[in-house]
Amino acid sequence: MLDLIGIAGAVLFLYMTCIWFIAQRIHDLSIVDIAWGGGFVLLSWIGLGYVSEPTTRQIILTILVTIWGLRLSGYIYIRGRGKEEDYRYQDMRKRWGDRVALISFIRVYMFQGVILFLLSFPLFIVYTMDNGSSLGWLDYLGITLWLIGFGFEAISDQQLYRFKQNPNNKGKVIQSGLWKYTRHPNYFGESLLWWGIFMLALAVPYGIATVYAPIALTFLLLKVSGVPLLEKKYMQKPEFREYAKRTNQFIPWFPKKK
Repeated sequence: MLDLIGIAGAVLFLYMTCIWFIAQRIHDLSIVDIAWGGGFVLLSWIGLGYVSEPTTRQIILTILVTIWGLRLSGYIYIRGRGKEEDYRYQDMRKRWGDRVALISFIRVYMFQGVILFLLSFPLFIVYTMDNGSSLGWLDYLGITLWLIGFGFEAISDQQLYRFKQNPNNKGKVIQSGLWKYTRHPNYFGESLLWWGIFMLALAVPYGIATVYAPIALTFLLLKVSGVPLLEKKYMQKPEFREYAKRTNQFIPWFPKKK
């Protein structure tokens, strides 16, 4: 396993460094968001290539991660195509001034690379510890959770994209589709699908040791980089505050009656 970790770490470092160079070239730090999903895809294929005779579980894992990562990266690229740098990174430029290139390399690109690497250990454990046993209930549970989570993330992203494409919705808050049941269906979906991937890891020896990964991802989405930033931004709108009173923040449920 140490060999795979070393190879994956080195490749990921080069990957994030290359993305950083591109960001400096086009003056857009926000492309790191596009690289996020692609990084997991890269590591999953490195893991699969590390195995001499891939098992069914390892192949399924690679397919699931690849579908998720490519869709996410593609969606973020399409969503931001032709637009200016994301407001979060514009704020960083203002704070860091002339040192933005160096500081962003360390605090944005390398930091995200480390997080990505640590969250990938459920993948590493499957690629190194899977003994080729037949798929069991943990695997099928994991695939089911992944399908539900992927559906939530992909469908809600598409619903939001279409909503924003309509000029009549400018300045409004989406409250239909999956967004009727949770204020952040895309983040809920991402959390759930990674719990599904963890179930695949749980089916192999020592997989339980990687439980920190889905816990950490869910914590980041709920308390750090996902939900809090958007809630802070949109709570300034009266429409969103009313929406928040009747709609769960994360876990989907029927709206509260007024």
